[in-house]
Amino acid sequence: MIGQKYTRSHYDHCVYFRKLQDGTFIYLLLYVDDMLIACKSKVEIERLKTQLSNEFEMKDLGEARKILGMEIERDRAKGKINLCQKQYLKKVLHRFGMNENSKPVSTPLAPHFKLSASMSSKTGEESHYMAQIPYASVVGSLMYAMVCTRPDISQAVSIVSRYMHNPGKGHWQAVKWILRYILGTVDVGLLFQQDKVTGQCVVGYVDSDYAGDLDKRRSTTGFVFSIAGGPVSWRSILQSTVALSTTEAEYMAVTKL
Repeated sequence: MIGQKYTRSHYDHCVYFRKLQDGTFIYLLLYVDDMLIACKSKVEIERLKTQLSNEFEMKDLGEARKILGMEIERDRAKGKINLCQKQYLKKVLHRFGMNENSKPVSTPLAPHFKLSASMSSKTGEESHYMAQIPYASVVGSLMYAMVCTRPDISQAVSIVSRYMHNPGKGHWQAVKWILRYILGTVDVGLLFQQDKVTGQCVVGYVDSDYAGDLDKRRSTTGFVFSIAGGPVSWRSILQSTVALSTTEAEYMAVTKL
């Protein structure tokens, strides 16, 4: 790549890493013309930046504070790093008409929302009404927040995204509920903090409901894995087959990870 051997992560085509002599790693994250370099050694970071600047025209913006809409806050004294999308989410709320007069809610999706395909638009009048609604745009914007810093809305966004091909008014009410939840939690993000007890351990949780999908009676699997107290991998997804019991649903949730 630049005179050194770097390995491309198979999880993300824009992540490169190299193991150093002391056993630690240096990471280079690249997206179009945005770049992040992470390493315990400042010397190695400066060495890599020098190599890159010799090959490419680049500008050093110093310590990372923002990338791809994610804001980075660091407290070195307390060993904390916080990632959030406060400004991005504020823009999303403003774009889709959710202002300070809107009433926030405390849950991503209330229990009374029983969404199914039967709620999709059936009449010409409803189809015309929903054609004026930016359903797919809102869900897409929420998906980006969900993927980056908001695992708390994974299950809710997973549900409303199932009906993007033909949403109905009931589905739209559920999406607006998620926006109201975001309104009240716009500054919520991911917090990573040094912990002498767990150290570098990965902690994971997985669970499932039973036949929660009203259309095909499939169960939903949800999981989250964390390091240093902060989530690093999470997902909420329908199981591919129909479980015949809660035990089978939980078994499939674990074996399909």
